[in-house]
Amino acid sequence: MKILVTPTSFLKPENAAAKAKLEAFADEVVYNDLGRPLQAEEILPRLEGVDGYIAGLDYITADVIEKMPESLKIISRYGAGVDRVDMPAAHRKGITVTNTPGTNSVAVCELAFALMLAAARDIVPLDAQVKKGEWPRTQGIELKGKTLGIIGLGAIGKNLATRAIAFGMKVMAYDPFLDEAFVKKNGIAGGKDEKALAEVIANSNFISLHVPLMDSTRHMINAETIANMPDGAVIINTARGGIIDESAAAEALKSGKLAAVCLDAFEEEPVKSSPLLGCDHVIMTPHTGAHTNEAVAGMGMMAVDNCIEVLSGKECSHILK
Repeated sequence: MKILVTPTSFLKPENAAAKAKLEAFADEVVYNDLGRPLQAEEILPRLEGVDGYIAGLDYITADVIEKMPESLKIISRYGAGVDRVDMPAAHRKGITVTNTPGTNSVAVCELAFALMLAAARDIVPLDAQVKKGEWPRTQGIELKGKTLGIIGLGAIGKNLATRAIAFGMKVMAYDPFLDEAFVKKNGIAGGKDEKALAEVIANSNFISLHVPLMDSTRHMINAETIANMPDGAVIINTARGGIIDESAAAEALKSGKLAAVCLDAFEEEPVKSSPLLGCDHVIMTPHTGAHTNEAVAGMGMMAVDNCIEVLSGKECSHILK
């Protein structure tokens, strides 16, 4: 068996056990030599004779999948999102695709919460000002009593909701597959239809995005939805770039409609030309939500287990249909 592994964090010490398990199973393991996610044209040259592909944030397009070798049986995503994998093309090719749901839910939710706190108290600009010798007396806002709207109440959204409730926040949520028992147990105002989404947008001081990037979610936060938000709202996106129309968000910041925008995901990564780069009250992190020691170890082991199970003909519970 030959395995290609492209996530750059797979070689970190936290993944030592997963790496050892994979190398004990496979005859040959090939690692990413570029130190970054692969572009579409960089994938095929590395797939010759490969049986399993443990993929990071590589751009796995339909054209690439159609040209993949017949030896390839599985794309094991190191992470939950598969928006960079052309799923219909993979199914047509007969390649199994798996992911690692839940392994990074605490890590991502904690970053979202940290961004929310940083925006509420202007932590980033205050830090910069003090280091320049200034002593500003900026007033922030408290989270207690504010409303957090969560769009996408999956594992990450649920973790965020329980933490927000502990801080004394009111939580509203929208999810087309809403967990009714969870929202009832936690006193969350939740719904699964467009009316519920509109209510979350119209009534939330903070809006945190936790949905996959699909045709239905691309630019779901746009000029129209921002106009329907309360004045001074804060948007947090630790999900995927493309969910927010960055140009519309930049205009809303400049006009004062939005108080802050916090992003861990961008339409272009690495970010180079986003209109938000020139705006005040923007906090940016380099798509690092899942990068904790614990999440890296969890993703690594589950991605390896998925790959081994599929290649061994065993049952795998994380196959995506």
